[in-house]
Amino acid sequence: MTPRDAVIDRIITTAENLPARITSLESPAYINLRTTLHNDLINRVDLKALNNMPPQRLREQLAALVVQMLSEYSAVLNLSEQRQMIEDIQNEVMGFGPIEPLLADPAVSDILVNGPKQVYIERAGKLELTNVKFTDAPHLMKIIDKIVSRIGRHIDESSPMVDARLPDGSRVNAVIPPLAMDGPVLSVRRFPAEPLRIKDLLEKKSLTPGMMDLLTAMVRSKLSILISGGTGSGKTTLLNILSSAIPTNQRIVTIEDTAELRLQQPHVVRLETRPPNIEGKGEVNQRALVRNSLRMRPDRIIVGEVRGVEVLDMLQAMNTGHDGSMATVHANNPRDTLTRLENMCSMGGLNIPPKIIRQQISSAITAVVQIARLTDGRRRVVSLQEIVGMEGDIITMQEIFSFTQTGVADDGTVLGYYSASGVRPQFMRRVTAYGNVLPEDTFNPNKTYE
Repeated sequence: MTPRDAVIDRIITTAENLPARITSLESPAYINLRTTLHNDLINRVDLKALNNMPPQRLREQLAALVVQMLSEYSAVLNLSEQRQMIEDIQNEVMGFGPIEPLLADPAVSDILVNGPKQVYIERAGKLELTNVKFTDAPHLMKIIDKIVSRIGRHIDESSPMVDARLPDGSRVNAVIPPLAMDGPVLSVRRFPAEPLRIKDLLEKKSLTPGMMDLLTAMVRSKLSILISGGTGSGKTTLLNILSSAIPTNQRIVTIEDTAELRLQQPHVVRLETRPPNIEGKGEVNQRALVRNSLRMRPDRIIVGEVRGVEVLDMLQAMNTGHDGSMATVHANNPRDTLTRLENMCSMGGLNIPPKIIRQQISSAITAVVQIARLTDGRRRVVSLQEIVGMEGDIITMQEIFSFTQTGVADDGTVLGYYSASGVRPQFMRRVTAYGNVLPEDTFNPNKTYE
């Protein structure tokens, strides 16, 4: 038993003779009692003083207050119910209410709140419905306000959408009525406490040792790489891992809408966009940050996700001495990735001929890494393609590695194998020139990995 549990047990034993009984933790009586306790507690205590307490001491004080208030209300709960009530109140005051236990579970990667009565989580790549519920829509709104106010953001009917970040770095998105028809919606993208490493991807068979050796050598050789994939496919995770191969003596500038990257190098400058204020002013978008980063003497620029016209400035940076830069983009396959880049360039309103845009893309980017989340929830690098150049008006590409799906096992696991195409990429001359040596059979098409 932990010291915290011992304190709570000692406090609970003083309240075992209370006169009434709650029959269910989901009953209206329990929910009403919890709401009343929380509101009364807020009125009784000095919240500023509580915030200055060490967390363990604060938990003990809250537990004592809850037991005292239960006695005053003449409400009787058994030991399990009392413990749950104490934990609920602690979560409301110190954390984020009903979702606090989910945030404490390292196996949960996503928390999806579809209104006050429906909360899903993603665990091991699969969605599952939980029994977590909020009291009502105003209760959920209080939690959303608590999250966004901590980083100086606001959300209301005039600004009903917001991106925010939890203290542990988790990414949060909230949408409230009138845009959300069935009540406030909250999405939390979790990140592991310890960033994934190369060995973790190899253990999960997200790619092969040969592919990882090649990608690592490409990063060290200052080749510009674009990582593409769908939502939740692991683009940012792969970008984090590949960035670990950047030498520690280089200056890196990262640019993101919501800070997610956690680079390990000592010389990293992190930039984050800023939304407009309540008057609609003060917005700083990714394009402005990319342009400003060029004045910061970066060796490499890493854009968390390319979404709009900032792609023009990114391509120009890659073509003017900032090779070795990396970014992610939403796309279903490598060819679609190039089409998306071209479309985003045209969003800038500049009358640039398509051929010129394609020439910029083909000269700036060396390779496209496609990652996907398969039906069994596992993330895999499904294609690695080199951008060779231009043939007429078309960007030409050649596949170096690919994953071929052959079926699905009885337990739902996707079956398949990795293989090389047999093509030796043109960029290998640069990789070798930078002192990177790969095994002779790296590109052997007869070698497969399941």
